[in-house]
Amino acid sequence: MAASRTDTGVHAKGQVVSFWAKSKLDTMTLVRALNYYLPEDIAVKAAYRASDDFNVRRDALSREYRYYILNSDTRSPFSRRFALFMPRMLDIQAMNEACQLIQGEHDFASFASSLDGRKSTLRNVYESGIEKKGDFTVFRIVANSFLPHQVRSTVGLLIRLGLGKIGIAEFHDIMEARSLGLAGPLSSPCGLCLEKVNYPKPLGS
Repeated sequence: MAASRTDTGVHAKGQVVSFWAKSKLDTMTLVRALNYYLPEDIAVKAAYRASDDFNVRRDALSREYRYYILNSDTRSPFSRRFALFMPRMLDIQAMNEACQLIQGEHDFASFASSLDGRKSTLRNVYESGIEKKGDFTVFRIVANSFLPHQVRSTVGLLIRLGLGKIGIAEFHDIMEARSLGLAGPLSSPCGLCLEKVNYPKPLGS
């Protein structure tokens, strides 16, 4: 079981996975054994023994995602798989104003592509913001959990705002409409990365 679901093409630096094993190997040996058999684009960084009642998904306090946009006149072969190429400049101030709107507990139905059996579309966004790092524009969001495609839908709408295609009032109206999929289209999955999953105490403690 994984702590956070990701779409095809989305990356993860801090995914947490739990599983039952009868192996008596110590954790470091288990890490080396897993990495021996895993494909080259997946690597286990650490392993811990958990209590029987630990639930990797329900016990998580929050998930942190970042979305990387290469905001440059020219594309980069080095970041093409890990960032969205955007040759037009973005209005960072307007995008950060919208980031303030989505903070707190809200009904994010407009940012979901489907309900996937979920009864509630309320989510609590603890932090969100945009910053420039060289040629990259980076969106960061931390929430208790996310609806299907919520982050990519949020980024897609923020980009439309940053390009001047909509105003902050329209962004707010889309959010308040609570209409499934209204905020689309989705941004490309390549720029999205699960950075961290937070728990009440460090894993292994």
